Amino acid sequence: MNSQYQACIEACSNCAIVCQTCATACLREDNVKMMARCIALDMDCADMCAMAAAFMARGSEYAKEFCKLCAKICRACAEECGKHEHDHCQECAEACRKCAEECERMAA
Repeated sequence: MNSQYQACIEACSNCAIVCQTCATACLREDNVKMMARCIALDMDCADMCAMAAAFMARGSEYAKEFCKLCAKICRACAEECGKHEHDHCQECAEACRKCAEECERMAA
């Protein structure tokens, strides 16, 4: 694994898992319709984070560009999840913020 990316890879991997967990939990909420944007962003964010981690792990020349977009999606997901009081949404918002910070640092 590319050591210069270690912290960012870990943040992305964690965020991907937390976003998947949040999306699944949102689907079990009583008012699923109200959670629609949260679920959609969770799925986008989970896929983006997993891909960014893979790009960094293999030292891709496109890793920084991916991390820049990943940070943008993480910020949007954090903002949306932050609006909901469910524990899974609050945990997801926190993981997304941490990931965005790591990706912004990496992409700089």
